[in-house]
Amino acid sequence: MAEDVGAPVKGPNAWRQAFAAVALFAAIGGALWVSEARPGNSGPPPATCSDEEPGKPTGRVTGAQLCEALHRKDLAELLGTPAESAKTVQSNDGSVGLEGGKDIPMPTAEIEFDTYTVTLSATYDDLPVAGAHELLGEPKQRTVLGRPAVLYSDRTIRISFRLDGGDTDSGPGVPLRSLMVAQDAKDGGGSFDVTLWRSDGMVPDDAVLLRVAEKILPTVPGWAAGS
Repeated sequence: MAEDVGAPVKGPNAWRQAFAAVALFAAIGGALWVSEARPGNSGPPPATCSDEEPGKPTGRVTGAQLCEALHRKDLAELLGTPAESAKTVQSNDGSVGLEGGKDIPMPTAEIEFDTYTVTLSATYDDLPVAGAHELLGEPKQRTVLGRPAVLYSDRTIRISFRLDGGDTDSGPGVPLRSLMVAQDAKDGGGSFDVTLWRSDGMVPDDAVLLRVAEKILPTVPGWAAGS
């Protein structure tokens, strides 16, 4: 039995490539849960955010907090697919180690529907968003919710793995659209990213992405402090 999993591949710089690896492992875990949590005809339980005990305060948003912000009752409606229900919901508080021993915290949350998969992440890399459009190959920088932002394209990666332990295979996946928004109005470093991709391989609609982001981001803990 084989499973195909999509995970975001982001941008040209090192921290975005590292984030793709974090998201990939989260996506594989979600796919295994879907394939194994179907006893009889009862179907999987409703997808919910993690109920893990909160850890030591760090001054940064956690994956669980991002999940709570993302897992809105009206998310499917915002996506334009109101009849759909979340299939999987997951989050993590991962970080990525770069050369020199520096770790970049990258909490993430992801919700999968039949049509769309949505991710919300925070990156604490101290890099401003202004000018990122040039690195990402986009023609212009935007302003979203009063903060510097970049709307850009990329692709997921596709990984096919066998539950019997056979060889895995990977290759290009489906197109995605992502919105990167500065964590504060002064663009002092770090960003929030909202990303969409579709199971049918169509390019996500920018109007849908912006509608989702403009509703979700102001509900992320600490957002108002950066205004």
